Amino acid sequence: MEKRTLTIVLLGLLLILQAQLWFGRGSIPDVSQMRVRLDEAKARNLSAQTENDRLAAEVRDLKEGLEIVEEKARGELGMVKPNEIFVQYNHGK
Repeated sequence: MEKRTLTIVLLGLLLILQAQLWFGRGSIPDVSQMRVRLDEAKARNLSAQTENDRLAAEVRDLKEGLEIVEEKARGELGMVKPNEIFVQYNHGK
């Protein structure tokens, strides 16, 4: 192969690689845009996770709150559920 032909082939390959680097899939601008979209998605996920944690805490508080209310109503007021019989046993001294 002649030097001139080899130079042209190598320059052609270099040009193809440069074109792919700047304009093809996975190019510098493409990767930059993907990073921006990834950062936006991470921010949305963090916001959604925070909201999920808040809602889970609220549900937990409601469940525990209702259990405490029910326990007090049963113990202090002698309240019973429908179709339930209340039996009180006093341990004598």
